[in-house]
Amino acid sequence: METTSRLRYFVRPQDVPPYHPANHVGTVNRRLIGAGNVGASQIEVVLGVIEKGKGALPHSHPGIEQVCYMLQGTAVAEVGGERCELGPGDACYFPPDAMHVFTVTSDTPVRVLVVYTPPYGENPKNVVRG
Repeated sequence: METTSRLRYFVRPQDVPPYHPANHVGTVNRRLIGAGNVGASQIEVVLGVIEKGKGALPHSHPGIEQVCYMLQGTAVAEVGGERCELGPGDACYFPPDAMHVFTVTSDTPVRVLVVYTPPYGENPKNVVRG
């Protein structure tokens, strides 16, 4: 069986370097799908692991849609005057330009799959802090 290090379109989280996203606390991300590893130009998929009580401070992404799909743990998401507790299997949508917040409420870390379109790329011009 081939290892992912020799395949172009298949990614394992342990093969992707971690990073700490801007405007987040207690968060480690791994860009699973992006321009730098598979050549994706219209979508970005990130695996985030967030500590208890930590998460994303108020911010928005100009012109970028964002979806979060919960894999493990619980969190509260806030966007557009709405607030919702999320658990495994739940998803939320942050529209372009909408200020949003995401905070872990479980005792265990949250694992969340985040999808951006177009890609966010941790580019400072793609975020507005609240």
